[in-house]
Amino acid sequence: MHGLLKKLEQELKLRNYSKKTIKGYLHSISKFLEFSKGKGLNAETAKDYICSSLNKQCPSTINKDKFAIKFFFGNVLHQDLVLPAIKKNKTLPDILSIDEIRRLIENIPNMKHKLIIKLLYGCGFRVSEIVSLKKDDVKFNGGLIHVRLAKGKKDRFVKIPESVKNNLESFCGLENGKYLFESNRGGKLTTATIQAILKNTAKKAGIKKRVYPHLLRHSFATHLLESGVDLRIIQKLLGHSDIKTTQIYAQISQASIKNIKSPLDSI
Repeated sequence: MHGLLKKLEQELKLRNYSKKTIKGYLHSISKFLEFSKGKGLNAETAKDYICSSLNKQCPSTINKDKFAIKFFFGNVLHQDLVLPAIKKNKTLPDILSIDEIRRLIENIPNMKHKLIIKLLYGCGFRVSEIVSLKKDDVKFNGGLIHVRLAKGKKDRFVKIPESVKNNLESFCGLENGKYLFESNRGGKLTTATIQAILKNTAKKAGIKKRVYPHLLRHSFATHLLESGVDLRIIQKLLGHSDIKTTQIYAQISQASIKNIKSPLDSI
């Protein structure tokens, strides 16, 4: 088992997969190998494993396991493996309103925490991106932030919101260290810290929804769409490779629905 995992790790590194993806694939295959003991490493065992997961995990988690297993079979075991597509539950995130975003920001007394929340929403950052930002990535002269090696190992630029530029520049002048937002012990903040900040602030602001970092990214994209920004521009700002990923925000946005006049109102 250990030897197979080492071989898998090597194959993933050779293809320049991210550390997060490697960790996820190793976790998925560890679970699969444990399940396959006494059953054999073959297509039937893989299908049995996927079936056994259907009642325990959400479709997105099962799909991640499926991709890992297919990679494992193809590149470590050198076996062809065909697994059926797992139909995802078509639920939409319950985004925050503009008023809820405002209340969230107003209830953060700490300047560093306030800037983090403002940038998560104002730039549509992933939480992994904001903790990795370095001071050198912030280009005040051009009004841009350089997001380096984001998801899919792609670089992109986002605009610094005008309302935050002065405070962000002042903050950068006061703080030491190479990262834009450092922990009290130095080095990167953890994503768990930012999750906790949001959770506690949402409670203080009286927001009943489950508030987490990625919800601010969803809210950023939906609010842009509702204000008339083209979907292709939003795709570029979010760093999506496929426009289909961005199109979910057309489903989330309720602006077009609210503007429709019911035929009942014409009677």
